[in-house]
Amino acid sequence: MLSDVMEDYLKAIYSLQMEHGPPVSTSSIAEYLGKTPPTVTSMVGKLEERGLLEREKYKGVELTTEGETVALEVLRHHRLLEAYLTEHLDYSWSEVHEEADALEHHISEEFERRVAAALGDPEVDPHGDPIPSADLTPPKSAGLSTLSDHGVGDTLVVCRVSDRDPEELEYLSEAGVTPGTTIEITDVAPFGMVTVRVVDSGREQSLPESVAQTIRVRAPDEECEDESVSTV
Repeated sequence: MLSDVMEDYLKAIYSLQMEHGPPVSTSSIAEYLGKTPPTVTSMVGKLEERGLLEREKYKGVELTTEGETVALEVLRHHRLLEAYLTEHLDYSWSEVHEEADALEHHISEEFERRVAAALGDPEVDPHGDPIPSADLTPPKSAGLSTLSDHGVGDTLVVCRVSDRDPEELEYLSEAGVTPGTTIEITDVAPFGMVTVRVVDSGREQSLPESVAQTIRVRAPDEECEDESVSTV
């Protein structure tokens, strides 16, 4: 049996691999998880001994097939729980991340199956993140861009937002910038603020560059297909 901490490391490494490609440096893992580099190095050694990742000296680590399967299972639990908490227990989308983090390691496969069935086997969670399938097939990459990749006049559909910062999620919710929303970029300030107009309401909202970088978007004539980059 793996500890909760081990599973958290595998999930983090998977997310970083999908965002930046392997190998993943120990410093990146440390920053992502808020751990010290020596602590990360120690845990990486334990995971390597269990055959869950491979380590290349001075370069970083990459998950093995077994390690990736564990990470995908934890992600499936996490995202199903987020969806269930939102749809059936009246949690806001800014509250569910921490609850799902606490529960994801401890649900049975039968519980997972029942939650998925109660939700109608959803493909995405409340933040637009793809939910790995029951057979743990890795999500396909749709090549989504970020809001910060675009310029004034571009009309876009929001596909995904990061679920890691509750205050940021509250901010986006109040602004009406949520998955499925169509927005138009009306201004990009030299110091990094991106102003968007929500097409349905006509409301304008300025977003910091750091937030714009976490919002995944598509063109109106494209689809929000499964996308591998994760910010859990």
